[in-house]
This record gives sequence, C-alpha cells and structure tokens, in this order.
Amino acid sequence: MNLKAAGEARLLQLNELDELRFDAYDNSRIYKERTKKMHDKAILHRDFQVSDKVLLFNSRLRLFPGKLRSRWSGPFTVTGVKFNGAIEIIGQDGIRFKVNGQRLKLYMDGAFVEKMETFRFNDLITGF
Repeated sequence: MNLKAAGEARLLQLNELDELRFDAYDNSRIYKERTKKMHDKAILHRDFQVSDKVLLFNSRLRLFPGKLRSRWSGPFTVTGVKFNGAIEIIGQDGIRFKVNGQRLKLYMDGAFVEKMETFRFNDLITGF
C-alpha cells in the first residue's frame, strides 16, 4: 500500500464531496427563487386607502352550518395601511385589528337589485 497515493485519493474524494454539497446549495437556491416567483405571481396587489369600506374573508366558516353561506363578513372600515401589506381595520362594534391585505376586498356601498323575480316551486311543476 502506498500511503501517499491513498492520501491523494482521499483528498480527491473530499473535494468531490465539497463540490456535490455546493451543487446541492445552488440547486436549492434556484428552486427557492422559482417557487417565490410562482408564489408572487399568484398574489393580487390591492391598494386600500384609509376610510375605505372592505369585506373580510372568513376562512373558518366550516364551524358554522350552511354550505351556501357567504364567506365574506363585514363591512369594515380601513384605519391604517402598513408597508408590508398589513391592513388595520375597525368593525362596526369598534374593535380594531390587523389582517393581511389578501383577505380583504372592497365593499361597494349602496348596491341594490333593480328587479327581482320569484318563482314558486309548485308553479314550476305545474308549468310543464
């Protein structure tokens, strides 16, 4: 056994391991950049102003009965806008809290239906 040749072979193996580790770090960085780009593409950029009326998305609706119930609650009033996307809102009961701007949408005050038509189930059956 040649100790010098074995030492050089071991040094080459360690260098190969370092190269593999650096390649893994690069691949991880590239994956994270691509994932962040895809995530940022899906984010809707919404601009809210102070005193805007907004609706809040209720993601915990599973606790309440009725699958056709609306998932939006409110209206709330915007009292502050932070640079990182956090929005401070106040409810009708006077409680203030901060939420992510992605969970809000503008509330159009005064929306109404001009004409509503109703049908009775019995009328539909006898109509055929």
